[in-house]
Amino acid sequence: MRTYQELFRTPEFTPLFVFSTAQVAAQTVSALALGTLVYDATGSPLLSAVAMFGPSLAQVAGAATLLSAADRLPPRAALIAVAALFSLGAAAPAVPGLPMWAVFAILTASGPVASLGGGVRYGLLHEILPEGGFLLGRSLLNMSTGTMQICGFAAGGLLLDALSPRGVLLVGAALHLASAVAARAGLRARPPRAGGRPSAAETWRTNVLLWSARPRRSVYLALWVPNGLIVGCESLFVPYAPDHAGLLLAAAACGMLAGDTVAGRFVPPMWRERAGAALRLLLAAPYLVFVLHPAPPLAAAVVALASVGYAASLLLQERLMALTPDELSGHALGLHSSGMLACQGLGAALAGAVAQHTSPAAAMTVVAAVSLAVTLALAADLRPGSEADLRPVAPAAASRRPVP
Repeated sequence: MRTYQELFRTPEFTPLFVFSTAQVAAQTVSALALGTLVYDATGSPLLSAVAMFGPSLAQVAGAATLLSAADRLPPRAALIAVAALFSLGAAAPAVPGLPMWAVFAILTASGPVASLGGGVRYGLLHEILPEGGFLLGRSLLNMSTGTMQICGFAAGGLLLDALSPRGVLLVGAALHLASAVAARAGLRARPPRAGGRPSAAETWRTNVLLWSARPRRSVYLALWVPNGLIVGCESLFVPYAPDHAGLLLAAAACGMLAGDTVAGRFVPPMWRERAGAALRLLLAAPYLVFVLHPAPPLAAAVVALASVGYAASLLLQERLMALTPDELSGHALGLHSSGMLACQGLGAALAGAVAQHTSPAAAMTVVAAVSLAVTLALAADLRPGSEADLRPVAPAAASRRPVP
């Protein structure tokens, strides 16, 4: 599979694409509205950052308890239920007079649901595409994410001028409901990928299994930690440049879109290892410029360049799938998504805490330097041929096949 046209000719890819696009649009406008609502109410960079990205941290609870359901629930029904719950979670903070602790409680509760939703969605993508199609399909979904973030942050900024933050949250809730309608209308009812009952114990056993081999573990760390720290930098755009936060967030989305387009469509397999190493470094290095407190136009250019490096995640996901059996694909991808988003929440909290005691620009510089250090520390384990250390271990309870 080499072209995007082939993807859209694949049955069920189009409705899954529409579902994912609507979800990203909903999350984008809701996050900007929440960050603005909390910053207006508290004046705190830390709380604003946590409001925008902190709910991702709660995904670690879902990764520890719910992920076994990602391969053991009917995918269409699970996606519809997740979208409906997200709609309620977006609408609830719009209730006038709702105390801040209740807003954060609602955001925290949405984390485990998002963990399950990511596993179901990306496992279904791996299931409906033919062999060799996952990288291209994931690339297109990432491109859609970038496009929707550009449009969502731009539209969110306009909506914030026209409506209140609470009104924008209701727009996000409506978009979540639209994604549920797309899933119900376009996806067929299909059975779960794996048998057995989902449980917290089974989730934990499979997590340990996936984490037990060093090659997979290194891939997970490379997917989670540098990415999460750079999202921590992004979480400070509102306090860094309150009147230009939408511009900086849109620039980040533009860079991510460009990187995913090139990596998913034009980088041949023989170049992917070298390209991945360069992209992992690019993700953090440009943010060191923030030590100079760049003006918004230069800051936007720096952010766009750095965000091209997010394409490294796309290449690492392909590597993760090569190290994982098909019947655990939903769980493995859900663990990736949940761990990445949890690290993004940690990154936002860390960056916000540093900014609270220094400045947003200083915090972005420090967090980017830590991200770069982690990337360099993992470089040896991500070189070609490091998979040779992978050894068979006991199979997961839900699988009859030996799992490496």
